[in-house]
Amino acid sequence: MKLLQFIDHGQVKLGVMTEAGIIDVEAASQTFQIKAPTSVEEAIKGGTTASAELDQLIIAANENPNPAFLIEESMITYAPAVSTPQKIICVGLNYRKHAEETKADIPTSPILFNKFANALSAHEQSIVLPHTSNEVDYEAELAIVIGRKAKDVAEADALDYVYGYCCANDLSARNLQRRTSQWMLGKSCDGFAPLGPYIVTADEISNPDNLSISCRVNGVQKQNSNTADMIFSCRTIISYISQHMTLEPGDIILTGTPEGVVIGYPREQRVYLQSGDNVSVTIEKLGELRNTMISFH
Repeated sequence: MKLLQFIDHGQVKLGVMTEAGIIDVEAASQTFQIKAPTSVEEAIKGGTTASAELDQLIIAANENPNPAFLIEESMITYAPAVSTPQKIICVGLNYRKHAEETKADIPTSPILFNKFANALSAHEQSIVLPHTSNEVDYEAELAIVIGRKAKDVAEADALDYVYGYCCANDLSARNLQRRTSQWMLGKSCDGFAPLGPYIVTADEISNPDNLSISCRVNGVQKQNSNTADMIFSCRTIISYISQHMTLEPGDIILTGTPEGVVIGYPREQRVYLQSGDNVSVTIEKLGELRNTMISFH
């Protein structure tokens, strides 16, 4: 199942991507008199019950397609795939070749830092480059969306706590990131966590540690790797974090970026993101996340 959020008359609504179009869940629920979650938070927290309701709604919509609840993708304005995570936890230097390109030691345990909800942005949303930085870098990343409360989870069971996966871009203002040993300032500028276009539920992703991942800037490929190059697997990351803090439904984990980022080039070859640049993150089975950078005014 591919869940997304879109904006309709100023309200964030839940949609499901299908071959016939995007199902407006609330409208379809009213049409068929089928109870279903009306937000991605309700879908996540509702667990198997909410998933079954959505499955029933999708079947009904496919059998009785109606423009009253079916929307063409070109007609919607996306919202972030998750709106209200309690935590956005990121893993640094988690791809072996990325650690090598930045001449960093290979981590012996996950390097964790955070973003905040102000950083969330949506597929196709323009992102304002902060006036405090001219060194904004792209970072294609696999995002994990937690599906149920996880505390002291064993690695063997860790993926059972995942609701789904989506594309993310861990945008980074490198000059701000270098300012102190704590990376938060360079990572949490407004809009610096694009997430989407949709969440693909975990049942459709048999192995998150073997997905192709890439990034393009203005159509030019900058990153091209596979999550198999991650130093710490999705299982390890979830288990490790859960040993230190409780993960809640809707929490987001960004699992690191592969080689090819601007900071990995020799200084004289670095070309950071500029106003007008179109950045796309593509992950196998998860779609393509696209954003345009614009100037601060």
